[in-house]
Amino acid sequence: MKRRRGDAWHYTVKRAGLLPRPLYLSFTDEAEGDEYVRRVEALLDRGVVPDEFGAKRELRPTLRDGVRRYLAGQHVAADDPKVLGVVLQRLPMDMRLAELSFTWATRWVGELKRKQNLAPSTIRKHVGALSRCLDWLAGHGDVPFNALRSLPKGYASYTPDDAAAVAQVEGVAKDDVERDRRLELGEEARIRAVLDGMRPDDRQRALELREADALRLLFEMALESAMRMREMFTLSVDQVDLKRRTIFLDKTKNGSKRQVPITTVLRTQLAVRLKSAEPGELVFPWWDGDARLPSLRRTTSLLSRQFARVFSAAKCEGLHFHDLRHEATSRLFERTKLSDLEIAKITGHKSLAQLARYANLRGSNLAARLW
Repeated sequence: MKRRRGDAWHYTVKRAGLLPRPLYLSFTDEAEGDEYVRRVEALLDRGVVPDEFGAKRELRPTLRDGVRRYLAGQHVAADDPKVLGVVLQRLPMDMRLAELSFTWATRWVGELKRKQNLAPSTIRKHVGALSRCLDWLAGHGDVPFNALRSLPKGYASYTPDDAAAVAQVEGVAKDDVERDRRLELGEEARIRAVLDGMRPDDRQRALELREADALRLLFEMALESAMRMREMFTLSVDQVDLKRRTIFLDKTKNGSKRQVPITTVLRTQLAVRLKSAEPGELVFPWWDGDARLPSLRRTTSLLSRQFARVFSAAKCEGLHFHDLRHEATSRLFERTKLSDLEIAKITGHKSLAQLARYANLRGSNLAARLW
């Protein structure tokens, strides 16, 4: 609060939980007073009480404080709030940001395996969500560094010691299963045939599919763009620029924006689909436009079931819709001369490390060109 009395400007600064009593400050120069108080309030916002006001140490904010600031101040991935909520439930209520050292990080990951017996994929999800939060907090000066970034490669996999510790409490070490399913010879053609209404040899009639045209386009877009299912079914007509051959994604799974180039094959099919569409309409018919998670998950479940039926009819055992993103990314490495960074910008992978498993594809291409 600021007010003028006589020839001076008087300021009152209050912070419940940080300051035992309000600060009363006076300045003859208003600009000087405004700047000083701004700096003091910026420190208080970070949980720091300046020494000149009697504080002997920094009052350390908790991890919960940091997570709240992150969720309020940053555009985050859609699933991160829920994952972070689970993480916080399993950590001490009074965990301080200053306690998040490398020693803590390795101990925490060990507990996720030995005490909670989580799958490696779930561990990576927990660590990833919290790590994105700590990156943001480090960028704002709340923590000196993100200790989770120092975890070694393969941190989520169970070591022999982890397996032994889990066995003592009658648990079983979880395998680190990383899906690398690709379309096998003939599978793409069989899937297209089912989507086109052809009757499989071992069935009495063709598969009945609602919105078959839209399903065909979604399948094509998955293979041509490497986009995620949710990124595709939430597309509006305004996000597609056929002239510039670009799809603009405003909010993706990892919380960032990106532009996806449209191949000539996909452009032809989108042109047909959007020929009579109005601005603001959705490209696909399944989603109701409700951006809340229950609605998004219902649509994802609906489409996953539809494609499970299609893949089963096409005799594509073990194929999931998300495997098409892996297939599309693999094709970008195999069929183009794009750099790893350019491919990452298309697919939306946050780091080149996430694309490391595709590097062998280029190696195979080089070997095939040798004598």
